[in-house]
Amino acid sequence: MNSTTSPSTEKQKNLGKVLVEELLAIGITDAHLDEFGYVYGTLPANTDKKVPVICFCSHMDTSPESSGANVKPIIHKNYAGGDIVLPADKTQIIRPEENPELNNNIGCDIITSDGTTLLGADNKAGLAEIMDAINHLIAHPEIKHGTIKILFTPDEEIGRGVDNVDLKKLGADFCYTMDGEAYGHIEDETFSADAAVIRVNGLWSAFLLNKNFSVLPVPVKSAVLITSGPYKFVRHPIYTVCLYF
Repeated sequence: MNSTTSPSTEKQKNLGKVLVEELLAIGITDAHLDEFGYVYGTLPANTDKKVPVICFCSHMDTSPESSGANVKPIIHKNYAGGDIVLPADKTQIIRPEENPELNNNIGCDIITSDGTTLLGADNKAGLAEIMDAINHLIAHPEIKHGTIKILFTPDEEIGRGVDNVDLKKLGADFCYTMDGEAYGHIEDETFSADAAVIRVNGLWSAFLLNKNFSVLPVPVKSAVLITSGPYKFVRHPIYTVCLYF
């Protein structure tokens, strides 16, 4: 996470090179990896209708919180319901009450790790979905579609996934990130946050003794910082902090 390079790890480029080879093999002739570790490609339109250019996007990295090395995937055939105990660490249990989506997959094959590592499905499942969808569209030209852009990104898990995306080169009107959890579920918004550090330089003063000792950089009327009387609290226009003695 403290890396200043893009991508943060060189091995993401190694995966990107493999993905480029696979895209070229299925017919995406412009597939390439850029200097920042992003994979781009284009499936040309096969319709004369004027439709928006869409993009399918997925990230190549996995969470740094757990090991993703030496993954041993396990296929649980024909899931019958109930808990799934991961064999290499039996304390790792996938329970339907904690993962209710399992109840919608009775009779399906469930893929997990053995319990000692990540599976890496976040978001290699997205990579596989996009690859398969593009391959299916190429194999079935009777399915008409507009231009589809392909984008595989690094460093999503550390919050830098789109830092160096070349939007002009991508050239998409809309982008769909394949990183969801349930069938038919589309999220059209997300949270966003900024951080700010405020440093106040001044002289220390005992709260109750020196309430009138202050130098304010703004007019007093616009910054009600302290009250008089027996009320032992500091008042800010936004925050109130109570002090108990």
